[in-house]
Amino acid sequence: MTAFIILAALLALGVAALVAWPLLRRGAAGAPARGAAIAVVAIIAVGAALLYPTWSNYSWNEEPAADDPQRMVARLARRLEREPEDIDGWLMLGRSYAVLEQYPLAIRAFQRADRLSGGRNAEALVGLAEVLILQDESNLAGRARQALEQALEIDPRSPRGLFYGAAAAMQRGELKVARDRFQALLDLNPPENVRPLLAQQIAALDAQLAQESSGGSAPASSGTPSPSTPAAARDASPAGQAASPILKVNVNVAPALREQVPESAPLFVIVRDPDRPGPPLAVKRLASRFPQSVEIGGADSMMGSTRFARGQQVLVIARVSRSGGATARSGDPFGEVRHTIGADGAIEILIDRLTP
Repeated sequence: MTAFIILAALLALGVAALVAWPLLRRGAAGAPARGAAIAVVAIIAVGAALLYPTWSNYSWNEEPAADDPQRMVARLARRLEREPEDIDGWLMLGRSYAVLEQYPLAIRAFQRADRLSGGRNAEALVGLAEVLILQDESNLAGRARQALEQALEIDPRSPRGLFYGAAAAMQRGELKVARDRFQALLDLNPPENVRPLLAQQIAALDAQLAQESSGGSAPASSGTPSPSTPAAARDASPAGQAASPILKVNVNVAPALREQVPESAPLFVIVRDPDRPGPPLAVKRLASRFPQSVEIGGADSMMGSTRFARGQQVLVIARVSRSGGATARSGDPFGEVRHTIGADGAIEILIDRLTP
């Protein structure tokens, strides 16, 4: 059980990162796009892991088998060969394959559950949407969106359908739809540690909707950038730079590991608080070219409330994802350096070891 909770949390973080990449890179699109990216990350990365134990149909009180996840999944797959009509079993198998990043098998399992239910199982459709997003973030505007909308037609009160459906609506700029879905989710009386996340997101969407209805203009005499000011412009302003310094990072790979870095594998540059677990402070996804220089700062913040501060101690990690996923896996080449924000000079990271 504990292993599955951890894996589900990692799945949520992976979905969050993939959903956010297209939005975070649209700096020229202005504050609405950047704000949507931050909100999607905050809600999915933190909320999904908290909501899984409450609103999935997994038997959380069941005594876990003393086994590793791969063997548990293999045993479940063999049981379903004998009991192919077990919809709940196919749903569990789909979630298990997803957290093990075996996405094609996860898709097949959720599709099997969908077929067995005659296309009337919202859980199968939401699970399918999650995996489609992990496999290719562009699916959020395509197949995943269709699956989420179909799930909400079947069950308008599906918590996870509302949750991901709201995130998808934010991604495509349908703020009113997103707001209504978050409100419906809040009305379902979620856990106390989730309610503030939803309430804050609803308030933020209300503010943005009010701004759009009023024309979105700020007084010309104001010296503070308005919410409609493009994020890139805010970051370039003196106030933005003071609030969130930019880290300059040079990344190279050790000669002994060059052959273990696939050309198609993405490079993640990650900034973490070394003393606090949880989502990273900032992340950038790049092509694996070496040597490579990158700047990472407040614009790459994973959470709306997170900003770099001078004198802050951080851990900067450069990791090549051999699987292409957002979460670290055994065998991924990486390097890391502790750094004090505001110190002179670029941060030099050598990728010289493998993830255990």
